[in-house]
Amino acid sequence: MKTRFWRRGVVAMVAAALLTGGSAAWADMTNEQVKELLNELKLIRQALERAPAPGQAAGAPAAPPDDKVSIAFTPGPMSMGSEKAPLVLVEYTDYQCPFCQQYHNSAFAQIKANYVDTGKIRYVSRDFPLDFHENARRAAGAARCAADQNKFWEMRHAMIVNADQLKADQLLTYAANVKLDVPKFKACLDSDKYRADIDKQIQEGMSAGVNGTPSFVLGRLEGDKLQGVRLVGAQPYSAFDAKIQEMLNDAPKK
Repeated sequence: MKTRFWRRGVVAMVAAALLTGGSAAWADMTNEQVKELLNELKLIRQALERAPAPGQAAGAPAAPPDDKVSIAFTPGPMSMGSEKAPLVLVEYTDYQCPFCQQYHNSAFAQIKANYVDTGKIRYVSRDFPLDFHENARRAAGAARCAADQNKFWEMRHAMIVNADQLKADQLLTYAANVKLDVPKFKACLDSDKYRADIDKQIQEGMSAGVNGTPSFVLGRLEGDKLQGVRLVGAQPYSAFDAKIQEMLNDAPKK
């Protein structure tokens, strides 16, 4: 009985977190987009039903209740913005996730324009492909293969805006559209050479309490660690803006 209520609670929290845009966000969606989001919640519930309840199996350490987290920081080619930016925002994403698409289409451009392009935030993308998305892991590999040709952000955008169209042949089309060397890209993708690194980022996200996408860590660098807070879901730009302003105004005194 406790397990059943725990799972219902998790589903409710996930739904609330991912749909924090409120009725205004729903009003801007087409019927097909609404159906896709509802199906996503159904898949999340099914995944939770298959998962063990707390105490039934050991896993990655969860983040503390106050959502403060610490993660290793290695920016690499999957980052944009000034290295001297006072804040870092890490996004854990799944390219097949409609909620990631919703965030990308609604809040990402404003965050980039107002904070990344102005030198206040360094933005980092990290992979968290969910098991019930059959094309998500392949897409994560595709993004990294594009990064090998300095086209990560272009490929990332192409895949996120086409989150429901990520089969192998479609990825080759996007690669051509962003001017990649397609044979080289295909060889990289077929080799699956980034599997171990993607797994590493999944485990890192889990240790920070990430269990759905999109999820974020916003904070400051302290050595090779990012010390910050976890933010969950496709929240509207105003929510990110408020938290970023709060952290910028709370800058440590030198």
